[in-house]
Amino acid sequence: MDLYESFISLGQIMEGASSLLSSIPTSALELGVAVMSVLAVGIVWHIQRQRSSCVYLVAFSCYKPPEDRKMNTEISEYVICKSDPMPESLKFVVNVHIKSGLGQETYAPNSFFQGDIVSSMDEGWLEMQEAFVSTLDRLFTDSGIRPCDVDILIINVCCFAPAPSLSAWIVNHYGMREDIKSFNISGMGCSAGIIGVDMVKDLLKVHKNCYALLVSSENLTMNRYVGNDKPMMMSNCLFRVGGSALLISNKPSDAGRAKMKLLHSVRTHLAQNDEAYNSIVQREDDENIMGVSLSTYLIEAAGIALKNNITTLAPKVLPFSEQLYFVYNMLCIKLLKMKDLKPYVPNFKLAFEHFCIHPGGRAVINGIGKSLRLTDYDTEPAHMTLHRFGNTSSSGLWYEVAYMEAKGRMKKGDRLWQIALGSGFKCNTAVWEVLREPKPSDYNVWSDCINAYPCNTRNPFEQEYKQRFQIVSKPK
Repeated sequence: MDLYESFISLGQIMEGASSLLSSIPTSALELGVAVMSVLAVGIVWHIQRQRSSCVYLVAFSCYKPPEDRKMNTEISEYVICKSDPMPESLKFVVNVHIKSGLGQETYAPNSFFQGDIVSSMDEGWLEMQEAFVSTLDRLFTDSGIRPCDVDILIINVCCFAPAPSLSAWIVNHYGMREDIKSFNISGMGCSAGIIGVDMVKDLLKVHKNCYALLVSSENLTMNRYVGNDKPMMMSNCLFRVGGSALLISNKPSDAGRAKMKLLHSVRTHLAQNDEAYNSIVQREDDENIMGVSLSTYLIEAAGIALKNNITTLAPKVLPFSEQLYFVYNMLCIKLLKMKDLKPYVPNFKLAFEHFCIHPGGRAVINGIGKSLRLTDYDTEPAHMTLHRFGNTSSSGLWYEVAYMEAKGRMKKGDRLWQIALGSGFKCNTAVWEVLREPKPSDYNVWSDCINAYPCNTRNPFEQEYKQRFQIVSKPK
């Protein structure tokens, strides 16, 4: 068929289609057009609604204190000795510290470097203000968002709740709007960062086209323990200064520039269990000295809380084959009484590419890593964060995310699982999807040292201190 004949055939087809449409009553045509228009509008509305219901992480930043606040092992010993501890107590603290996994460049508040022990309200405020201003200034610069653009503000600090509140101070300092919805979370422990994310998610379901600011930190000045109760002395060995700020949005226009999108958040609480409830408690010792007590049940409570949390989260994230095998294994053990069969641990690496484990201590990281069958590569961000910054409470998970960004690990489409543990006892988790590959940034807290990591986390003073304090290593 030549070109002329093709045009003739096409013209005949067009004429046939035209005569067919003309034979349909005008009312039917109008009805069809109306139906198609309604369907088109409905599809567009549904897509817009889906996008507006998404929770996007637009930007985040972590606090990096001044260089003169670094606290190595020798300075730690000096700070501890200022409280004049008993010899056995000092030996205990030193032993915990050299095994903790903390490095020589963690940070302490200004009050720790004073000649005398200082726990005044002024010093407590100074610690908070330094963390807030540094972190938020960096976030606003990095994101291009102004303080007056923020619609929701949530501040999360566990053990420092002055009046006016910390959230009120930030509103005052940055001159935020009069109609801002501000909240101040306290007493919720190291897992409260994820509680804040979950709270933002719920608020953004109600308030559309909003920016939410979530700020997390902790106050060491007002919670430094100077007594001789060993369970209360452990917090001095693990906790260090830190903080994070997250800019979260449900604006569809932010989908193209957001770092990640929130997929799931799950919260688990064990406060009904007395042992779990008392595993982390702020209290006074026998001499009426205030501090935070960490019990030996803490690790067991963490395991139970994580298991309960996984029970809720697993069906939402695991492939069907993994879920099926898990159920089959459980039925064999419980119904068929196959006692020799070990409980099956699902392969969570089929659901996630990255893992952020709460950097609460070496034992916590190793315990969770072992129970989830993770590799050293998977737990590396947690161990390196603990080594470089210590346990910074509820902000610690975001130092791990920053580590992954600095290492270039995160790729578009990857999924990240954050696991937070804290007093109560609570296990809170969040699942994020990476929307774009992060670019190297000078605002990253790891930018000046990332090439030195991963590193050996063994304390370089371990042998020296063992000899000085006659510490005998327990056989493995």
